[in-house]
Amino acid sequence: MKELIMNMPMMLSLTVGAYLLGLWVRKKSGLALLHPFFISIPVILAVLKSADIPYSFYKESNFIIDFLLGPSVVSLGYLLYRNREVIRLNALGILSSVLTGSVVGVVSVVLLGWLTGLDEMFILSLEAKSVTTPVAMDITSSIGGNPTLAAVSVVACGFLGAVAGPLCIRLFRIKSPVAKGLAMGCSAHGLGTARAVEMGAVEGAVSGLSIALMGIATALFVQLFNMYVPIA
Repeated sequence: MKELIMNMPMMLSLTVGAYLLGLWVRKKSGLALLHPFFISIPVILAVLKSADIPYSFYKESNFIIDFLLGPSVVSLGYLLYRNREVIRLNALGILSSVLTGSVVGVVSVVLLGWLTGLDEMFILSLEAKSVTTPVAMDITSSIGGNPTLAAVSVVACGFLGAVAGPLCIRLFRIKSPVAKGLAMGCSAHGLGTARAVEMGAVEGAVSGLSIALMGIATALFVQLFNMYVPIA
C-alpha cells in the first residue's frame, strides 16, 4: 500500500479529498462544529499513520498548496480595494476595535494563567494566540515562549473562532458587515477570515485587514506588556 500511494499526485489527492470530505460532512450534518478543517486533519493523519508515510514526504508533496497560500492571501487585497470606501468611512472604528482586541487577547490570557496557576512558559506561549501562525511564532520566540505551543494555540483559537464566531454573531444579532468582519478576523485570523468571506465581500475585506492590523498591534503590545508586567 505504501508503494502505491507514496507519490506526489496521491498526496495532493489525499489533501484535497480530505477537505472535500469535510465539506460534505458539514453540509450533510448541518453542524457548525464539524468544520472541514476539523474533519480533514484526522483523516490525513490516519492515512499517513496506517501507510507509514513520513510527514516530511507529505509536506514536500503538497508544496504547491503551500505556494498558493501566498497568492490567496494577496487576493484579499482585491476585496480591500473594492471596499476601500467602506473601510475609509469606518477607519476609526476598525483601528480602535483592533487595538481593543489585541489588548484583551493578551491580558485575558495572562489573567487566566495567573488564576489557574499556569506555568510562565505556557502563558508566554499563549499570549499571541489571536494572530496568524507565522507572526505568533515569531512573537513567542522573542519573549521566551515555545513557538510550537504557540502554533497549536493559534490553530485551536482559529478553529474555535470559525465555529463559534457565526453563532455568537447570530446570538447577539450583529447586523453590521464591518463588525462581523472585525469579530472574525480579530479572534480567528485565517480560518475566521475564510468564514467571513463566505458571509460577504465587506466581511471578508475587513477580516483580512484586521489580520494584518492585529499582527502589528499584538507584536507591539506583547513586547511592552512583558517589559513592564512580570509574568512570573
